[in-house]
Amino acid sequence: MSSVPESRDSLPAAAGASRGRRARGFSGTVSPWWILVTGVFLVVFFITPIINNILNTDSLATLAEQRSAGFYYTKLFTDPYYLNIVWITVLLSVGVTLICVVIGYPVALFLVRHSGKWSGLVIFLLIAPLLTSIIMRTFGWRVLFARRGMLNDFLLSVDLIERPVSFLNGPGSVVVGLVHVLVPFMVLSIASVLRSIDPHLEESARILGANRVMTFLKVTFPLSLDGIGTGFIIVFLLANGSFVTLLLLGGGELKTLPLLIYQQFTISRDFQFAAAMSNVLLAIAVGCLYLQLRLIKRKGVRG
Repeated sequence: MSSVPESRDSLPAAAGASRGRRARGFSGTVSPWWILVTGVFLVVFFITPIINNILNTDSLATLAEQRSAGFYYTKLFTDPYYLNIVWITVLLSVGVTLICVVIGYPVALFLVRHSGKWSGLVIFLLIAPLLTSIIMRTFGWRVLFARRGMLNDFLLSVDLIERPVSFLNGPGSVVVGLVHVLVPFMVLSIASVLRSIDPHLEESARILGANRVMTFLKVTFPLSLDGIGTGFIIVFLLANGSFVTLLLLGGGELKTLPLLIYQQFTISRDFQFAAAMSNVLLAIAVGCLYLQLRLIKRKGVRG
C-alpha cells in the first residue's frame, strides 16, 4: 500500500533530474553540432587526402601510359617482383597473426579463468610493452639478436653453436619483433569474449560427461570464435602496415609494401607509384574492416 505514494512522490524528483540533465546538455541524443564537427574533421583530414591520393596516382605518367587505365596498378599486379612483394606482405601478416592466436589464446584463457587476484599483474605485463616506444623495443631485440648479443652468448655458453649466428636481417627476427608488439591486442580481444561466456555452460558439459578437453573443444572454443576473429583482424591490419620493425630488424632484406612505399618516397622519388601501393594497403584494410563489421553485425543478431 505504501509503494503507491512513494512512486507518486518520486515522479517530481525524476522529472526534476531529467530537466537538470537536459539543462546540462545530457539529453541522451547526440548534438547535430558534434556530428557536423566530426564530419568536417573526417572529410578534411581523412577522406580528402585519400581521394586526392587516388586521383593523382597517374598524374605524372606519360600520355601513352595514362591511356592504359590504372598503369601503376597494372604494374603492381603484373610485374613478378612487385606481385611477390604483395604476397610476402599478406603472408607475413597472416603468419604473424596465426602465431599471435597460438600464443595469445592460452594467455587469455589463463587471464580469465585462472589468474584470480593476479589478473591485474597479468594485464600490466601485457600492456607494459605498449608503454615503451616501438623504436626502443625494436632496438632491444637488436641487442638480443646481435652477433655478440645475449642470445648468441647463451648458445655459445651451452655449446649449442660453435660461432655466433646472424639472427638479424631475416624473417625470423621480424616475426619475433612483430609478435612481441601485437600479441597483447590478440590477448585482450579474446579475453573480452571469454569473460562473457557463462561458466555454467562449461560446468554443464562436464556434468554431462565431457572431460576438460572436450568441454574446451565443444563449448569454450566455439563461443570464443568472435574474439579470435576480432583479434585476427586487428593484428592483421597492424602487421600489414608495420614499417619500423621491418626496417630495423629486417634490415631492408625482407621487402613488404610499407617498406617499398618508404623506399619509393625517399630513394626512387616515384610518388605516384608509392601512392598506388598505399591505395592497395588501404583496400586491404577496408576489406578487413568490412569483415569485422560483418562479424560484429552477426554477433549482434545472434545475441
